[in-house]
Amino acid sequence: MSDQIVADTLQRIEEELKKCVKCGTCRSNCPAFTAFQREPATARGKLTLVQHLLKDDIDLDDQTYLAMSKCLLCGSCVDRCPNDVPTDEIVIAAREALAKKRGLTTFHAAVGQVIKSRTRMKLGAKAASLLGPLFFKKVPENSGLRLRFPLPFVGNKRYIPAIAKTTFMERYPEVIEGEPGKPRVIFFVGCMTNFAYPRVGVATVKLFQHLGCTIIIPKDQQCCGLPGMSGGDIETVRDLAERNLAALERYEADYVMSACATCGGALHRLYPLVVGKRNPELRERLDRLAAKTVDAAQLLAQLGLKPAETGTGATGKITYHDPCHLRTRKLTAQPRDLIKATPGLELVEMEGADRCCGLGGTFNVYHYGSSMEINDLKSEAIIATGADAVATGCPGCMMQLDDGLKQHGSTVEVVHTVELLARQLLGE
Repeated sequence: MSDQIVADTLQRIEEELKKCVKCGTCRSNCPAFTAFQREPATARGKLTLVQHLLKDDIDLDDQTYLAMSKCLLCGSCVDRCPNDVPTDEIVIAAREALAKKRGLTTFHAAVGQVIKSRTRMKLGAKAASLLGPLFFKKVPENSGLRLRFPLPFVGNKRYIPAIAKTTFMERYPEVIEGEPGKPRVIFFVGCMTNFAYPRVGVATVKLFQHLGCTIIIPKDQQCCGLPGMSGGDIETVRDLAERNLAALERYEADYVMSACATCGGALHRLYPLVVGKRNPELRERLDRLAAKTVDAAQLLAQLGLKPAETGTGATGKITYHDPCHLRTRKLTAQPRDLIKATPGLELVEMEGADRCCGLGGTFNVYHYGSSMEINDLKSEAIIATGADAVATGCPGCMMQLDDGLKQHGSTVEVVHTVELLARQLLGE
């Protein structure tokens, strides 16, 4: 790959870089800095590196790659930057330049091959479900699985959810007809819900059926592509975005809804920001998709769900974790209001509810120890509330929170907001 192509990639964000005045506000809000305690881990440090890359003062070498990998793309710095510097967009461009110059890492190349093929994902999920007992040992009920021995990029310390024997999308037809005149809602399911947490998808369907909506679950929808974006594989993201556009545009719908904050963040913000800017021929379609994209809790509140009709206070005291991809879209009040309106549930706020849980997509793979250092603060805050359960709106966060709590020896249950709201409908 020529140096000119790499330079063009970085020049795309040159004007945005000029907004940074090196004030250091990002340093006090950066979860990565909390773990690494070094300037290159901050937004300011990364932006300085990219500025020197543009001046050709430094190379796209191992140290540059390491610095750029130490970012969760959580948006905390973007939220609080007085100059509105889009650090996440700049880091994504730097990772893209690294991928073009050095090639994708072995892990990200493998990720790209998997997420580009729904068939490969289904086959892999089936194999994981069948072979799980060989590689994983069952730990106490509802606490997931733990590896018997280390595997590459995984280790043997972490707890991970079991892969479902029957995926969510295998359980439902493509169209579930609702009442005449009620909204038509496309359900963008997401990989974690489909393969690991189908119960989240089931609860979501139950709630929108209760509201009389027609629910459309396009069978040819793909991964949102964010795992590829984390590694700078923008070509794979573009391919998936285009295929998702084709899948979702086949149906007339009022909304495109996701119960996964990460997927919703991709469709609503990152598709136009990253894919649209690089592919102007797709920009108008991506903007239309973004305008229709809503989070499940956001839409349930908007359509007037009455949790007293659908939920039950079976769990008692609940605390709530804000997923980064909902926080950056200012979707923090709706899930809390719905939980508060559910009979029998008491919402208790944790300290730092809007602080990143430490997952950060593939950050958790490359920097697992640091990821869990960040998570320690979250686990301790959850436990300190005395809550019976922690709710959130992202299956990725659910996995990370469960891992952290189990490693702290906690029995706090981790649930999705929609599960709390649908317990009466689910007969729980």
